[in-house]
Amino acid sequence: MSHSPVPPPVTVLGLGPMGQALAAAFLGAGHPTTVWNRTAGKAADLVVRGAVLAGTAAEAVAASPLVVVCVLDHDAVHAILGPAAGELAGRTLVNLTAVAPDRARATAAWAADLGADYLDGAIMVPTTLIGGPSSLVLYSGPGSVYERHRPALACLGGTAVHLGADPGRAAAHDVALLDLFWSTMSGIVHAFALASAEDISASDLAPYSKGIVSLLPDIIDEFADKIDRGDHSPDGSDLLSAATAMEHIIHTARGHGLDTGVLTAAHAVARRAVDAGRGSSSFALLAETIGGRPA
Repeated sequence: MSHSPVPPPVTVLGLGPMGQALAAAFLGAGHPTTVWNRTAGKAADLVVRGAVLAGTAAEAVAASPLVVVCVLDHDAVHAILGPAAGELAGRTLVNLTAVAPDRARATAAWAADLGADYLDGAIMVPTTLIGGPSSLVLYSGPGSVYERHRPALACLGGTAVHLGADPGRAAAHDVALLDLFWSTMSGIVHAFALASAEDISASDLAPYSKGIVSLLPDIIDEFADKIDRGDHSPDGSDLLSAATAMEHIIHTARGHGLDTGVLTAAHAVARRAVDAGRGSSSFALLAETIGGRPA
């Protein structure tokens, strides 16, 4: 009788909501899974499902050839792994902690000095989607290392994308996409505050807000093409009209005593390009203005 091979062991360091979801996905795919967290009680449900709770981070690292860390930030990664550094040689460290690109590169160099392979990853979905078809995780680091562990990482579900050998590339995608998300979220709450100041309920504004958001996918594609080609011809409206619209919003918001810091900063960038004689250009030009290139 033939038996299917047992999937290789995996260690998960950090058992916040995302770490627990990652460990559960590995367990669900049959990987012997060792877990560790500074608060041991967070492992209880995973232990019931078959995970092994290590007594120390070093014991957890020593238990598996593939070590996945997902904690709060860069400092927490090194606070946890520092005492376990002696166990990392010959293993692969996959850092799924949200970090800045330069810190991902620094951690990759640190791991290499210890004799460990390194992949950096950016999780682009909430915990509830981990292990399912809608999951999306971006990875960067040596292609050979990614290919070696791709079957194990695949159990995190959905789509996995390897972005190249630069260990900071996944984090670079992450921060850029989070920039888009949180800038948009800031605009949403400011719009609701402005509407409320004019006695418009959030529920009344919401359907029209969704109409505005529905325009964004086409705008993203159009702007991406323009920016990559360096084409800043106007696209139905121009920077001067955009800056003028921003002024109306700022005037109204200030009249109600609302904080206008975010939009004032955005208006200043647009106004800088207009004052440089580029008022007839596309709003996409501001990607260059923000980058410090001459308007």
